[in-house]
Amino acid sequence: MRTPNDAVDADMDHHPARTAILDLFNFYLGINGSENTDDCTREPPNKSQKRVTASRVLPPCNEQFLVDFDQLMSQFSDQEQLRAVTESVLISLVIQYCSHAPRAEFLLFSISSLCSTGYINLDTFLSSLLSSVAAAELLACQGNQMVSTVLGSNLTQPGILPSSDLIPYASNFQSSNPASPLHSFHGIGSPVQLENEISSCDPSAPITSSDQTLAKQQSWTKVNMSARDNGISILRQLCCKIILDGLKFNIKPVTHAEIFHHMMNWLVNWDQRHQGSDESNCIRSWSPDKSLTECLHSCLDVIWLLVEDDKCRVPFYELLRNCLLLTENIPDDVALFAVMLEIHKRRDMMAMHMQMLDQHLHCPSFGTNRYIPQTTTSITVDQVTTMRYSPITYPSVLGEPLHGEDLAASIEKESLDWERAMRCLRHAMRNNVSPDWLKRVLVLAPSNRPNSQAPISGAVFTTEMTCEAAIDRIVELVKLTKSVPDVDSWHEWLLFADLFYFLVKSGCLNLFDFVDKFVAHLADHQIILKTNHVTWLLTQIIRAEHILHASDTSPRKVKTTQKILSMHTEETSSDSSSPQSTLLEYISSCLSLRIWSLDKAMRGILNDGHFLKGKKIDEWLKQVSEGESKMDYTNMDDRSTGMFWAVSYMTGQYACDTVISWLTSGGTELLSASNLQSSDRIMVMREVNPVPVSLLSGLSIHTWLKLASQLEETIFNGQAVASIAMVETYARLLLIAPHSLFRTHLSYLTQRFPSTLNKTGPSLLLLELLNYRFLSLYRYLGKNKTLMYDVTKIIATLKRKRGEHRTFRLAENLCINLLLSLKEVFAAKKEGKGSTEFTETLNRITIMSLAISIKTRGVADADHLPYLLPMVEHILATSQHTWSEKTLRHFPSLLRNTLIGRMNKRSLAIQAWQQAETTVINQCSQLLSPAADPSYAKTYIGHSFPQHRQYLCSGAWILMQDHPENINSANLALVLREFSPEEVTANIYTMVDVMLHRLQMCQQPFQELTMKACANLADFIFTHELLPLDILFLALIDRDDDPHALRIVVSLLESQELQDKIKIYLTNVGQPEHWFFSGTFKRVELQKALGNHLSCKERFPTFFDGFASRLLPVIPLIIYRLVENEAIDAADRVLKLYSPFVHCYPLHFTFVRDILSYFYGHLPGKLILRILSVLDSSKIPFSESFPQHANASNAATSPPLEYFATLLLGIVNNVVPPLNNIKYGPGEDVHVPHKIPTTSQTGPTYAFEGQKAFYQIPDPGTYTQLILETAVIEILSLPVSPSQIVSSLIQIAVHTQPTLIQSNHCLHGASTEVCSFSQSSPTGGSGGISTSSVSEISPCKLASQSGYTSQQLSCLLIQACGLLLAQLPQEFHAQLYIEAARVIKDSWSLADGKRALRELDSAVGYALLDPTWASQDNTSTAVGTIVSLLHSFYSNLPQEWLEGTNLLIKHLRPVKSVWVLRIVFRIMGPLLPRVANSRSLFKKTLLMLLSVLVDVFGKNSQPSTPVKAADIVDIIDFLHHVVHYEGQGGPVESTSKPRAEILVLFGKVVESLRPDVQHLLSHLKPDVNTSIYAATHPNLVQNSM
Repeated sequence: MRTPNDAVDADMDHHPARTAILDLFNFYLGINGSENTDDCTREPPNKSQKRVTASRVLPPCNEQFLVDFDQLMSQFSDQEQLRAVTESVLISLVIQYCSHAPRAEFLLFSISSLCSTGYINLDTFLSSLLSSVAAAELLACQGNQMVSTVLGSNLTQPGILPSSDLIPYASNFQSSNPASPLHSFHGIGSPVQLENEISSCDPSAPITSSDQTLAKQQSWTKVNMSARDNGISILRQLCCKIILDGLKFNIKPVTHAEIFHHMMNWLVNWDQRHQGSDESNCIRSWSPDKSLTECLHSCLDVIWLLVEDDKCRVPFYELLRNCLLLTENIPDDVALFAVMLEIHKRRDMMAMHMQMLDQHLHCPSFGTNRYIPQTTTSITVDQVTTMRYSPITYPSVLGEPLHGEDLAASIEKESLDWERAMRCLRHAMRNNVSPDWLKRVLVLAPSNRPNSQAPISGAVFTTEMTCEAAIDRIVELVKLTKSVPDVDSWHEWLLFADLFYFLVKSGCLNLFDFVDKFVAHLADHQIILKTNHVTWLLTQIIRAEHILHASDTSPRKVKTTQKILSMHTEETSSDSSSPQSTLLEYISSCLSLRIWSLDKAMRGILNDGHFLKGKKIDEWLKQVSEGESKMDYTNMDDRSTGMFWAVSYMTGQYACDTVISWLTSGGTELLSASNLQSSDRIMVMREVNPVPVSLLSGLSIHTWLKLASQLEETIFNGQAVASIAMVETYARLLLIAPHSLFRTHLSYLTQRFPSTLNKTGPSLLLLELLNYRFLSLYRYLGKNKTLMYDVTKIIATLKRKRGEHRTFRLAENLCINLLLSLKEVFAAKKEGKGSTEFTETLNRITIMSLAISIKTRGVADADHLPYLLPMVEHILATSQHTWSEKTLRHFPSLLRNTLIGRMNKRSLAIQAWQQAETTVINQCSQLLSPAADPSYAKTYIGHSFPQHRQYLCSGAWILMQDHPENINSANLALVLREFSPEEVTANIYTMVDVMLHRLQMCQQPFQELTMKACANLADFIFTHELLPLDILFLALIDRDDDPHALRIVVSLLESQELQDKIKIYLTNVGQPEHWFFSGTFKRVELQKALGNHLSCKERFPTFFDGFASRLLPVIPLIIYRLVENEAIDAADRVLKLYSPFVHCYPLHFTFVRDILSYFYGHLPGKLILRILSVLDSSKIPFSESFPQHANASNAATSPPLEYFATLLLGIVNNVVPPLNNIKYGPGEDVHVPHKIPTTSQTGPTYAFEGQKAFYQIPDPGTYTQLILETAVIEILSLPVSPSQIVSSLIQIAVHTQPTLIQSNHCLHGASTEVCSFSQSSPTGGSGGISTSSVSEISPCKLASQSGYTSQQLSCLLIQACGLLLAQLPQEFHAQLYIEAARVIKDSWSLADGKRALRELDSAVGYALLDPTWASQDNTSTAVGTIVSLLHSFYSNLPQEWLEGTNLLIKHLRPVKSVWVLRIVFRIMGPLLPRVANSRSLFKKTLLMLLSVLVDVFGKNSQPSTPVKAADIVDIIDFLHHVVHYEGQGGPVESTSKPRAEILVLFGKVVESLRPDVQHLLSHLKPDVNTSIYAATHPNLVQNSM
């Protein structure tokens, strides 16, 4: 099918002027008709013919051509068609005669002349010329490939090339001879010449022979290649000359872009030798000839002319993002080297603006949750809000942050990026991080990876990295065990075994590869294993996973087994009496027996001595299994414990059965209860003591797995109800091994026991476990959101079922806890669409949870916002609640602006009640009168209208008339039990509204009304237990707009009835650390535990549930509401009464941290101290002087700097990933995590605390989080202003680096006296902050307590300071920007106007270097340190809070010097890639940077020192790059383009700049006449209009 272009081309070929124009050109080119026709087929001329040709008549002079052409043009009327025909003829002639120098010169002259007279349009001509040249080159390459591949068959017609029909993209190309568009190429290397040359090389092989030799083929190809390359080079060179002449004229940007594209393509593919896979063998020794070099230089000339700053036809940035630097086989050419050097220089300068200053020292902290920006729209909202930031990013050559599996695999070992990755991984393995984090960031081992699995975008640690980090951790533990005998290193080994098993099980480590590398590491570093801990570790894996059994015939298995066995040592531990020593003594026997059981063929490599030692275990087992010497697990000695552990490694099933027998040794009994008939009684196991954690922890992982499975079978599918001890043991088992044993219970157990889990009893037990034992575990593992979605489905199923109150209320309470545990933006539905399945209570809790999370931690990423507001709208669509002004006052603006305009529907609700009141009271009178017929209850349930049932409790409250005996509570209880849970909830909320309305209408004294209301409610909830107290409290505090509501809540909390119930709960539950409880649990009777409403129809006993336990998440919310209403005294009283109770709340630490942050600046000191009393100070790592400063009465006095330095040092030592490998023992590095420094005359020594297991710190979850959040709590509790705190922290960060470096001698035997520095020092200058207070810090003491060198510590303190400030409320951030701006303004290098320009350049240059280099070179500056501090701060800041960063620019403006301009761009530049997915924030930040640019380079600006536009070309390049980055939504690609909105922004701002700067940014305007981006993407212009 012919296209319109084909039709146009045909018209051009037959245009009447074409022949005349071609004849005119032929005449001036000296070409006659026969020469033009037969040129491609005639024989080469002989000498006589050459003489005849030389005697031809010469054409007229060039000047006459224009006159003749004018006359010719006057003969035709359609000038536009004549232009097109002329351009077509010229293009064909250029391609034909490019290698004929005189003719090429004439063509250059004619093109220039015709352009100047307007006979040809340079834009269309150059575009068509370049396209035609590309098509001709393709034909040439295809022809040569055809010749080289089918040489034998086509030698009879050597001159045939592919038809021009093969050109796919040369619609404007018209050749005068279509059969040979590269006609001129044949003058140099025509097929006839090639034939002659080949024949002369090998006369014995005739050219027509079909069995040519390989040597002849290679010779033919070589000559053919040479001819082709020479012809292409000459054609390109001529085109460059034409372009160079053409650039003198006014050409459109779109043409400039096309020229640039072709020039870059020619440069990248300058060497055409590799066109064709079969050519490489015959051209290895070939070197570029003169034509290639000249062509290369011509291309460079064009490019330089395009990107020159004076004209800026194409922005220099296009060279930077081009792939020229990545081209292989770059020629050794001085001109090209100059271009590449300039590109390298400017690319590096541009990339600097993209990267944070702490790029080389920053690694993530496991104390903060970071999230990954996700621009993919095909994933669910749950995936978006779950994805995390990559732990580390690798900068591209353009400075872009990159991450991913493919990139990680390209990182070279021992490189800086490799070491950063290893720092992060080592830190993770030392700090017991969540397996959820590990799954996201670790690459699977190749042997364990499915072939179809695509690369994981967030995986940044390769298997090799993981293997090396695991080896490093094992070596650390070996040295810890050997060098620090007083430390409980066994605890460390247990934690790592759980993690190591997870790594192998999940496929991130291949055991064979690991063993090989580990043995090689031991040999290379001459490490001698003196204990059997490593053997024990590997036995865990083999025993649990049957690793060696997986490859029976593999010869590698034998070698690996031998290496594992070789690690065993016969040396015994110094502490031979401990259980672990006994286990390690027999571990080799366990390993040998396990290997033998897996593969009998291995018997030959096993040690007989190990088998003999294994018999001792059998003998011990017989002794304790028979007679009176049976094991008592509640009182086992260390030897027996160790032997029992060894049994678990030899025969896990026996150990498992033994534990089960212990837990069932009490037998069974019938459960007795006052509300159960004898026929309804159920069988339960008698209570025994739970198995201690100390005993469970030493069992093999294989036994753990079996025991967990068997316990689940007994607990959820057994004939008798399990004992509390058994359930507690199961909970302990999962808590001590969160990596290896975790399972998502609702889905896992439903699949395993599908019929059983549908029953009420097992479902209740599972919900109790999740709510009271595994809540923190799910949060630690990042599964709390998934669990919330699963529980929501249960709630949606039950909320309309009549009588399902107990299961529903437990699930609802669990969901409340889960909602409050989420400290990130989340979706109420996993799919993110449609109305929520939440109840009214959960809707309100969700809003409160979001408010707390957003205000205290911010919205981590802009991609969360599109899901946040729709979710809030869905909640509001199903909720009738309106939040009070006092509550909204403290909400974050994001939520407040959405909720503040919501209509209050309470008046409508009261009107509805008043309309139904008469009917409701009438019905209630019949139902609830003391003499009411009990049968009427069934009538009411079956025949009452649903809209009237919601007023039942309201009617009962009115009928009560302050006399509880006036109503029939039995009938009321019966009816409420037959209601659905949703109807009961509606009754509570309606009753509260009606009650408060009637109290407002009454004229009695306020106190009297409150007391009567409390008495009535007490009868409802305490005497008759008709309603769930937690829902009633939540309903009351949500009506804080009424003055009675909170008073009623406080009165109920202070009532003796509730206090008694709380005391009973605390007595039965014991300490919050339930895993340490060793006594016998006492099962509370069902009715006493839950009350009448929840227990009357139930018979399944409780385990951990209770009336009081449902209040655990409610009390913190009551405190929030009291503070919002400024009821400080009431909040203080409630906390005083309930602090021990709130301490049992699994999230009590988070509650303290969040409420201090949420109400920062609104809490009096007395209440802060009361809030802190919720924490057990003996288990929280508070600073030693913190109580003194928190109790200080003088708020004007800030704590000394030493206090803040101690806080930062704790973060350096425990939160920031260590710079060095941890080593133990004399003469080695002294940096040890979790240490308590002590002093001695011989130097620092350390008391090692050891690693914390998860179950020891379930809230917040890891020790790094505990240290960081404790520091936050301390800062928020200080009675001083944010400005004082921020000033102190900045003083430490700014001045400690130069002080530490200058006092470096203190670490080498000098005294620990305070070191100071000169205020006038160019590197240690104060930057305007007084140094007197800094002298309070002893830098030598700081360095000695950290174990780092002074240079290292100074950088880490900056990072720790930024990390800490990022966790604090936004009030601190505003002060940080003020202080940072002051430091920059007061810097000596910028404040002193008399400084020489060279000195200023040097000072600013040093300031913008990485702090690690500055510390090494002793060139630290206040400005450089503050920039580094800000970057560390930004790295840990949620994206929403980055909105405030513009305050820094506001405090620095107006900017009058280019040096401050550079500092501003260095500070704010790296933020632009970070916020590229937030269009509004990106635009706002970019506009602020452009405003600073206008301050210095505006038309009316008067900078302090004259500066040229060329001095900021790196900033210009950066602006181009970041605009493309934002348009692409990630790393810039060849197809990236700016967004129209950004071009419009630049178009407005650029008009305010000086002309010399304007034209450098002209391509970022939405003008097709000045911008190549607007011209090449017309849609941008349309979108901008």
